[in-house]
Amino acid sequence: MILSALLTSVGINLGLCLLFFTLYSILRKQPGNFYVYAPRLVDKEKSQPQESDDFYLERLLPSAGWVRNAWQLSEDEILSISGLDGLVLTRIFTFSLKVFTVAGVIGISILLPINYFGNQLSDDFGHLPNKSLDSFSISNVNDGSNRLWVHFSAAYIFTGVVCYLLYYEHNYMSAKRIAYFYSSKPQPHQFTILVRSIPSSSGKNFSETVESFFTEYHPSTYLSHSMVHRTSKIQDLINDADKLYRKLDCMKSNNHSQQNFRRDGFLGLTGRKVNLLDLYEKKLEDLEDNLRKEQNLLAGEEVPAAFVSFKSRFGAAVALHIQQGVNPTEWVTERAPEPQDVHWAFFSASFIKRWIFKLVVLVASFALIVLFLIPVVIVQGLANLDQLEKWFPFLKDILSLTVVSQVITGYLPSLILQLFLSFVPPIMLTFSAIQGYISRSQIERSSCSKMLWFIIWNIFFANVLSGSALYLVNVFLEPKNIPRVLAEAVPGQASFFISYVVTSGWTNLSSELFRLIPLVCSFWKRLFSGKYGDEFEVPSIPYYNDIPTILFFGLLGITYFFLSPLILPFLLVYFCLGYIIFRNQLLNVYAPKYETAGMFWPIVHNSTIFSLILMHIIAIGIFGLKKLPLASSLIIPLPVLTLIFNAYCQKRFLPLFKAYPTECLIKKDRKDLNEAGMTEFYDKLVTAYQDPALRPVQYARSSDRDTSPLLHSTEV
Repeated sequence: MILSALLTSVGINLGLCLLFFTLYSILRKQPGNFYVYAPRLVDKEKSQPQESDDFYLERLLPSAGWVRNAWQLSEDEILSISGLDGLVLTRIFTFSLKVFTVAGVIGISILLPINYFGNQLSDDFGHLPNKSLDSFSISNVNDGSNRLWVHFSAAYIFTGVVCYLLYYEHNYMSAKRIAYFYSSKPQPHQFTILVRSIPSSSGKNFSETVESFFTEYHPSTYLSHSMVHRTSKIQDLINDADKLYRKLDCMKSNNHSQQNFRRDGFLGLTGRKVNLLDLYEKKLEDLEDNLRKEQNLLAGEEVPAAFVSFKSRFGAAVALHIQQGVNPTEWVTERAPEPQDVHWAFFSASFIKRWIFKLVVLVASFALIVLFLIPVVIVQGLANLDQLEKWFPFLKDILSLTVVSQVITGYLPSLILQLFLSFVPPIMLTFSAIQGYISRSQIERSSCSKMLWFIIWNIFFANVLSGSALYLVNVFLEPKNIPRVLAEAVPGQASFFISYVVTSGWTNLSSELFRLIPLVCSFWKRLFSGKYGDEFEVPSIPYYNDIPTILFFGLLGITYFFLSPLILPFLLVYFCLGYIIFRNQLLNVYAPKYETAGMFWPIVHNSTIFSLILMHIIAIGIFGLKKLPLASSLIIPLPVLTLIFNAYCQKRFLPLFKAYPTECLIKKDRKDLNEAGMTEFYDKLVTAYQDPALRPVQYARSSDRDTSPLLHSTEV
């Protein structure tokens, strides 16, 4: 790719960003869009926003007031709004900005001029716009040149800076996690564990077995338990009722009496006319009767799993971490999630079923990786005009046009790859869901890890090793040749990844701000129902999609820091935009559905360490290819030192993210002794983990359907 093609891509995406920012600053002021651009604030007020008919010119003028509000948002406010998980997201951007500010200073002011003034590559183009982007990479430095020692020194300095900042952030997040625990009110999941594989006892049901076991072996701390039941049939009935409720709500909103009648015969064309409101109300009553019958018959549908609650956090921790029975496959304990975070679908699955599901997910993940190579090959063909002309010779005349070639090589490849990649996060979420995790937060954390490694393999390695480097895959399988293979392949893809940062990074961030799909859905609902609807729900931030994307851009920056520092300014723009945009979204749009207390941070740490090791391996190979074997040998201690640093961090900080220490648990339990509301908390704890499908549901009758909600539920 030449510089002018990159500038074309930058111009297109910069224009799209400005367009999205302008439209957002205007549309967010329109009262009808409050549900789209400020749903968290609307929900906080617990009332519908008042739509004023008064028109004033300021509504149609773009403004940057939202930037100021997002910038001024403090960490304490983020904690109160989105919890520690929201703070982790913002700290990823803070950490990345620190890292790539240092990298930018070194890379742009020192490494880039050294690369540009080398003459290793033959360059027949005299004008700067026609310069190949390879002229700005380490490939342009002469073999054996002493200038390569500058790159060697930069690798050591940069690694030290990253490790120092990573240690600081890890220490900071660990302290925040402990402080967050001390400041939190008593939560049901802090006093509760999940017990699975409960052994059957003759003459006792599972509930009696659980009570007998924990009363005998945890007499001073055991409080109560809630058995898990098979409620799939009941949940299906509730889902049917929800669909029927939505139909009724839509019919009432439209208020067209003629449309509420139809014939009850074949396809609504024959038979007598019936009132659909009365018909649906009758179906709701029948569903209610069926639900009550199923709930009453559920006494014998227990599964060998229970949520067991204790009188103290320390008591729950002891039961969690100590083997309960002689047989380690029985009385298996794990940490309980928050009650609203529980994923009830797979509790009834046996051990064999869960094992089979995990195997199925493994095979399906491998198949997805293989299938995704198809768009990667297409993208590489678009990025290489010579290869594209061989595939489609009839396009030769069109491809010879400067504008066409610049758009195809500079913009289309990363755009197409991003379109295909947009289908992957929901698939990964589904894969994690069928593995048998007991909470939505566990499902999202698992999806986050799957998505991260999928992107690293299919976007980074697949692009690096495709095309002209495809034949090197067999060599890559030999560990001793890995540095040489990566050193030959990675620098050649610098232009593609620079374009990818601009296309996928900048534009996706601005589209996150603009929220096109929710905007269209809101307009559609208001157009056909006259209001947004009673189904309004504040969205939660998709950590499983956003965090892997941010970390992948961090991997690109670390990997190409000394190979092609031209990527660094574009990454800095990306992280600056992300810092402002996501703070704005946390303030106005997203509300947390669960709280992991910062459990996503170890993923950030591990990804950063992997990125550093990858950079070191490429450095070993690149100095060897550049005929500087001494530098190649002296770089070997760097990954070793990095792994030692990682091992220290794992020992120092990781245990705090797995479980709270005894010191913290005892202090918190002693503090609770002086709290007046603990008796009331224990009373609520007894029913906190009751399956929502077992809670009574009541449907409004036709006599009061005009004044009462059609469907509501009450908790017991």
